[in-house]
Amino acid sequence: MSTVMNTAKYDLQFIRSQFPNLGEWAFFENAGGTFVPATVSDRVYDYMRRNQVQPGADYRASAEAAERIDRSHRKLAEMVNANPREVIVGHSTTLNVYVLANALRPSLKPGDEIVVTNLDHEANIGAWRRLEDAGVVIREWRVDPESASLGGVDRLAALLSDRTRLVCCTWCSNITGTINDIKTIAELTHSAGALLCVDAVAYAPHRALNFKESNADFLLFSLYKIYGPHLGVLCGKREHLLKMENQNHFFFTNSALPYKLQPGGYLHETAASIEGIAEYFDRVFERHYDVRDCTASERYQKIFELFADHEDSLARPLMDYLSSRQNVRIIGTSKVDAKTRVPTISFVAKNRRPAEIAELLGKKDIGIGAGDFYARRLIDALGFGTSGGVARISMVHYNSAAEVDRLITALEAVL
Repeated sequence: MSTVMNTAKYDLQFIRSQFPNLGEWAFFENAGGTFVPATVSDRVYDYMRRNQVQPGADYRASAEAAERIDRSHRKLAEMVNANPREVIVGHSTTLNVYVLANALRPSLKPGDEIVVTNLDHEANIGAWRRLEDAGVVIREWRVDPESASLGGVDRLAALLSDRTRLVCCTWCSNITGTINDIKTIAELTHSAGALLCVDAVAYAPHRALNFKESNADFLLFSLYKIYGPHLGVLCGKREHLLKMENQNHFFFTNSALPYKLQPGGYLHETAASIEGIAEYFDRVFERHYDVRDCTASERYQKIFELFADHEDSLARPLMDYLSSRQNVRIIGTSKVDAKTRVPTISFVAKNRRPAEIAELLGKKDIGIGAGDFYARRLIDALGFGTSGGVARISMVHYNSAAEVDRLITALEAVL
């Protein structure tokens, strides 16, 4: 039985030293894309210097290029507890969903139903809605405008029928930070005989992904939001992937996984850098834990427990401050709890448009986001579509308490 012993307090100084981008300005738009550690950026640079050739040939540089890419792919599968043949790397999550939808389309008949939410990023909505052209019926699991949440799964149960083929939902909202109970949603979806497609893009920077334990049939996330290059990942259960039609060149068979769902391939230098994410996580683990026969899954779970504790400590003072403002509305719950939300905090203020807040903070070298963040349907449902969306502050494990203090001071002057 493995033993993982904590050997040190959270070493923020060590963690921040791994990121060349971290400097004098405070970055709070991590939900739009995180910084990358040197273990990633150095690999991009090194690959382009040493191996910028077509991979897979017999000469040394090409064979080495292929091995670097394959090794990254294996490390990625290990990180999320999936079989490498179940892991598809593509240009983005949006594109991966379109490829998945096109691959599933021939198996759907007119009258078949797909459930989508209006909470999700458009990446996990738009491609499915386009299947209405093939006669697929789209049913919408809608947020409650007051709580900005999907509510209990009984609301999903009311939408399911014997014609339901697929349920598509987010694990965590990129606006509210609310974590949905994916295991319960998966059980309900499967009991109706349907498949589950989960967008984990906003969840993955804050919690360890475990594809097998999630019981999702398809799981999507973006590497550039978990400290890596601008690529998207689709994990799919092998039995479902094998049934899908090839989306690549004609000579790829339906058993050619993952290649049949990677049309056009991807940037080799960024694909080869994925291993650097795993190396960074391993460095953090070794800095904080004494390793005793620890599995990869246990290792990453422990790392993200560290991250979650630190992130909650950052979110509390900010949430307390925003809650104290009479002119501010926090979108979603104001309770800081690692089990139910991540430190992505969106709000609106009566006296300032979101873009104005972001602009004024930017002049103080503090970066936050403003707008709809491609969750346009949610923003419209909440009534903010004509007023510029929301202001969004999103923190990750490399942010510091000093940065949060600086942010609160700046907000006091702006709001």
